[in-house]
Amino acid sequence: MKMTRPLRLFIPILAWLLTLAAGMAQAAVGNQITAISVAQGQDDSRVVKLSFKEDLAASPVHFTIANPHRIVLDFPQTANGLGRFGESVSQGVIKSYNVMQSGERTRVVLDLTGPAQYDVRQAGKHVLVAVKGEQVAEGEKAPAHFAPAVPSRGLAVRDVEFKRGKDGEGRIIVTLSEAGVGLDIKEQSRAIVVDFLNTALPASLQRKLDVADFATPVQLVETFTQGKNTRMKVTPGGKWDYSAYQMDNQFILELRNLDNVQAAAVDRPRYSGEKLSLNFQNVDVRAVLQVIADFTGLNIITSDTVSGSLTLRLKDVPWDQALDIILRAKGLDKRVSGNVIWVAPRDELAAKEKLELEAKQQIADLEDMQVDYIRLNYLRADEAQAILNGQSLTKSGPSGQAVSCETTATGIGGTTSAQTTSTGGGSTAQRILSKRGTTSFDLKTNTLFVQDTPSKIREAKSLLETVDVPSKQVMIEARVVIADDNFNRSLGAKLGFKGRTGGPNSTRAGISGSVSDANTGASGTSVSGTTPLNVNLPNSSNGTTGVGGAIGFSIIEAAGNAILNLELQALEADKRGKVLSNPRVITQNQKPAVILQGEEIPYTTVSNSGTQTTFRNAVLCLLVDPQVLNNDNIILDVEVTKDSRGEEAGTAGFAINKKRVKTQVRVKNGETAILGGIFEQTVRNDTNKVPFLGDLPFLGFFFRDSSKIDNKTELLIFLTPRVLDEAILFQ
Repeated sequence: MKMTRPLRLFIPILAWLLTLAAGMAQAAVGNQITAISVAQGQDDSRVVKLSFKEDLAASPVHFTIANPHRIVLDFPQTANGLGRFGESVSQGVIKSYNVMQSGERTRVVLDLTGPAQYDVRQAGKHVLVAVKGEQVAEGEKAPAHFAPAVPSRGLAVRDVEFKRGKDGEGRIIVTLSEAGVGLDIKEQSRAIVVDFLNTALPASLQRKLDVADFATPVQLVETFTQGKNTRMKVTPGGKWDYSAYQMDNQFILELRNLDNVQAAAVDRPRYSGEKLSLNFQNVDVRAVLQVIADFTGLNIITSDTVSGSLTLRLKDVPWDQALDIILRAKGLDKRVSGNVIWVAPRDELAAKEKLELEAKQQIADLEDMQVDYIRLNYLRADEAQAILNGQSLTKSGPSGQAVSCETTATGIGGTTSAQTTSTGGGSTAQRILSKRGTTSFDLKTNTLFVQDTPSKIREAKSLLETVDVPSKQVMIEARVVIADDNFNRSLGAKLGFKGRTGGPNSTRAGISGSVSDANTGASGTSVSGTTPLNVNLPNSSNGTTGVGGAIGFSIIEAAGNAILNLELQALEADKRGKVLSNPRVITQNQKPAVILQGEEIPYTTVSNSGTQTTFRNAVLCLLVDPQVLNNDNIILDVEVTKDSRGEEAGTAGFAINKKRVKTQVRVKNGETAILGGIFEQTVRNDTNKVPFLGDLPFLGFFFRDSSKIDNKTELLIFLTPRVLDEAILFQ
C-alpha cells in the first residue's frame, strides 16, 4: 500500500502530540516511578527496590491477596515512568511484577508463587519491599505478620478483655499504647499465638483468663512477657476458625465455632467475599474504599461528607467483612444496588431514605383509585376481607370458646367467623390496603371486591394467592381401652347345737342358740323344730350372686334331746374383661370436629312445679381441633369421654360412670401418643371370728369366716393423627 504525502506528514505530528500529552500528564501528576529492581536480601529473602523521581511524602498503601498470592502497592499522585508495564522476575517467591496507571494513581502488583512475609519501608526517593517465602505444611496457615518490628519507644499493652459476640463467637480485644505496634500471628499446637513486638506488658495483665463458661470456642487466654515482646496465647476448643484485624490502637481477634452447624450457617454466609489482607497507616478513608473497589470490581460511590483517615490492619479477611469494619469505624453505612455500593454517613442515609418514603407516601395519597374483584377458591370471602383489613379471625372450638363433649352432644359449635365491614377498619399498622382502601364481599360467589390504588391491589392479590390454598385434612383415631381383673375368695361356717340334760326329777340344763330356747329345753319340752345356730359366720358373697359351694352335717339323738348342725361354705370368683372403643373422625386443618355415640338416661324429679323428666348423657365422644405444622407435626386440642350406665341408686335413678381426658398434645404425623391412663387396685383381707374359739388350731375354722379381694381396673387412651392427601373412606 502506497502512503500519500499528507499522511506521511501527519504521522510525525501525531507522535509528537502523544509524547507531549504523556509529558503533560506526568507533569500534572508530579511524581513518577523511574526504576524497579529485584536483589538478594538476608535470610533467603528478595528485596524489590522502587525508585521515584521525587521524595515520597508518605509510605504507600499496600495489601495482599491470598488467591492468587499477590502484594499490591498503591502510589497516589504518581505516574509510570518505566516505559513498560511489567517484567518476569522468577527470583525466590517473586514470579513477576506489573505496573498499572489509572489517572493520577499507579499500582504495582507483585505476583508470588506462594504465601510470603513482606515488609515495606520508605526512605526518601526509594521504597524497599522485603519478601520472604513461607514454608507452610499442607493444611496449616502461614504466620500472619501484621507489621514489622520497630525500635522500642515505650510501646505497651494497655488492656486485654474478652467478649462474647451475638452469634456465639469469642472476641479478644487488646488495647495498645499506639497503632504502630508490630504484630505476628501463628497457629501453634492447636492454639493461636500473637506476639506484640518490642512491647511491654504491665504486671497486672500477666494472667490467665478462663472463659470456658461463656460458650464460645475460646477456652483460655494467657498473656505473658516473652523477651522484649508480649505474647498472648489463645487456647480454643472444638472446630474453629479465626480472623484478626486492627483498628487504630485496638487489636481484635475473633474465633468462630464450626462444630455447631447452625452457628456456622449463620456466621459464614454473612461474609462470603474473597479474602484479602490490608495494612494501612493513617490513610484517607476514601483511598481505602478505592482499594476495595479495585479488588472487587464493584463501583463504590462515596458521599462528599465522607472524610477522615484511619489505621487498619487485616489478615485473610473477606472483603465484605473488611468493608463493614471500615464503615463501623468511621460511622458510615452502605446501600447496595446491583454492582454499585453507595457509602455515606448513617444519619445522611437515614435522612435521605426518610425523604424518599415521605415522597412515596404523598404520591400514594394522590394516586387514582380503581376497583377490582378477586375470586377465591378455598378461602371464604369474609375471612379474606378480615386478612386485608388487619382483623383477627375468631374461632369457637376446644382452643377457642369453652366447648366440650357435653355441650356438643346435641350439635357442634366449632365455626369460624370474621368481622366484616365495607369501609376497612382494623389496625392501620397491620392493614394490607392503604388508608383509603375499602373492601366488600359476596358469599354466594365467594368473591372479594377491593377498591384501592393499583399497587395495593397487586399486593392484595399476591397475598391472597399465597393463602388461598386447600386446607390439609386430618384423620384422628382414638382408642379407649378399659381392662379389669377381679378376684374374690370367701370361706365361712355355720355351727348349731340344741339339747338338755338331767332326768324328770332332777336338775335340768338346756343348751340352744338363744336364751328362750335354752329355757324351753330345761323345762322339759322336747328338742325339735329348726335348730338355732350357735355360730353363724357364713362366707360373704361380696356382691356376687349366690353363696358359692356349701356342705352340711347334722346329728339328731333318737330320744330328741339333742341336735348338732354344721354347714361349711366356700366361694371363689375370678373375673377378667376388656372394653375397646375406637372412634375416628376426619376434619380440616384448624376446624373442630366431634363424633359421639351413647344413650340418654331419663331422671324423674319432683318439685313445686310438679314431676319433671330430665335426661343425662352417657356417651362415647371424640372432640378434636387439629393444627398441622410445617415440620410434619400436628398440635391437637382433644377431649375424649367414655361414660357408661352405672348401678341403680334406688328412686334417684342410675349413676353414670365417667371416664374422660381433655388436653393439648403435639404428635408427629402417623405416630401414636398415649394421652393418659388411670390404674386402680383394691386389695382387702377381712376376717370375722368368735373370740378365743376362732383362734384355736383346726377347730377355730368352725368359728370364723375370711374373705380376700384383689380388684384391678386400668384405663388407657391412645390417639393417632394422620394427614390425608385426599379424602378417604373408612375401611
